Amino acid sequence: MPVTDSTIDFLKKVPLFAGLSDADLQTVCEAVQSVRLSTGELLFSEGEPGDRAYVVREGQLEVFKTAAGRETTLSSRGPGDVIGEMAIIESAPRMASVRARSDAELLAIGKKDFDRLIATSHDATRAIFNAVLSRWRSTEAVLRHSERMAQLGTLTAGVAHEMNNPAAAVKRGADQLSQALEEYASAARSLASASLDESKLKSVVALERQAGKFAPSPRSSPTRGEEEATRVDLDPLERSDRESALEGWLAARGVEAAWELAPALVELGLEPQLFDTDLADLDPMQTAAVVRYVAASRTAQALAREIGMEAGRLSEIVKALKSYSYLDQAPVQNVDIQEGIENTLVILSHKLKQGIQVKREFARNLPKVEAYGSELNQVWTNLIDNAIDAMAGRAGELTVRTYRERDGIAVEVEDNGAGIPPEVKPKIFDAFFTTKPPGKGTGLGLNVSYNIVVHRHRGSIEAESRPGKTTFKVWLPGRLKA
Repeated sequence: MPVTDSTIDFLKKVPLFAGLSDADLQTVCEAVQSVRLSTGELLFSEGEPGDRAYVVREGQLEVFKTAAGRETTLSSRGPGDVIGEMAIIESAPRMASVRARSDAELLAIGKKDFDRLIATSHDATRAIFNAVLSRWRSTEAVLRHSERMAQLGTLTAGVAHEMNNPAAAVKRGADQLSQALEEYASAARSLASASLDESKLKSVVALERQAGKFAPSPRSSPTRGEEEATRVDLDPLERSDRESALEGWLAARGVEAAWELAPALVELGLEPQLFDTDLADLDPMQTAAVVRYVAASRTAQALAREIGMEAGRLSEIVKALKSYSYLDQAPVQNVDIQEGIENTLVILSHKLKQGIQVKREFARNLPKVEAYGSELNQVWTNLIDNAIDAMAGRAGELTVRTYRERDGIAVEVEDNGAGIPPEVKPKIFDAFFTTKPPGKGTGLGLNVSYNIVVHRHRGSIEAESRPGKTTFKVWLPGRLKA
């Protein structure tokens, strides 16, 4: 670039170059190149190789990072600021993207010239160190907050997904139960007007109990104190044959709308021979009343049972979420590690439904540990979520094991994914380092986990990996140390 007095005067005001001699400034000016950007234009993108650093001469630029589909602004850079030096210093890909907020002019300096500047000028080294340290702190704070928000958003979406199915089932069941109770009341009135003697009524009660042994819905389960239901698993052809036979039997006895009653009765496991006992000599009106009453009674009870089961599922999710977050509890508690892992699996269950089998190898009578419960659950979330991602959304096996070790306990999270490449394994706990493609992660999940385990709990976390088997092991002491 042609050397001008204005360029030299500008560089003298930049902390990175302020301490350079006139000769060194002359050398820098000869090495830099002018770069112009239009508003909205990208200077470089996250993940690209870092081969140049830039000094903003005019205009404003925005530094941002994309993770989990959301964009986080890290900082704004104006005249005199240096951009892109981190990738050169670390010989690493760009950790963030930069675009122009307005028309801008920058001075670009190549890696060789930048390295030579740092090597020959103590003032430049001190300036770049202070700038990098300040930037690292501010960037880490912003990204840690963004990571928490992104994780919270993911967990919220997962919990909402898990709660949606049972909530919808409860609403659907309640709507159907309202209609079923109306039918039951009508059937009860018809039975009352059928003039059955006491022995016949006892036979009706026995028939109703017989119907109760069969499950009318794949989602049903017995309520407390109710006899275990037996599923009627029929192939379509056999079901059709039974419905046809029962419809014919009802029609032969003068029962109206036999075609409507037959499917429900077959679902309840009722067959014509069950009626050919003490109820064989009923007239058509009485037979219809008994059949309607039995069908309506068991349908209403099945719907109530299903609503109870789905409401119980909602209660389990809420309980797991409350335990996961340790609401209304002190920061430090005696924590049941296995309960925390189970709650985490409940929260992440929407991700496990893609064909991942969870294998639990929990030690019996594992003692509680003194810990920051909600923070440990962040660790389990990060490790389990990473294991799920490592299996790339396909069927796989996730193993979680716990056992005693020394004066504490150990937790291992193992997956059968592709594994961690040996060349990147030493960096996996570094801040901002990630093996995920740009936009998929901030590179802080494992770093956060490391800080929680090592610095907050005085424990240890390590990883062993080969293709088809990656294991993260966390060791925690029984008591927090001062």
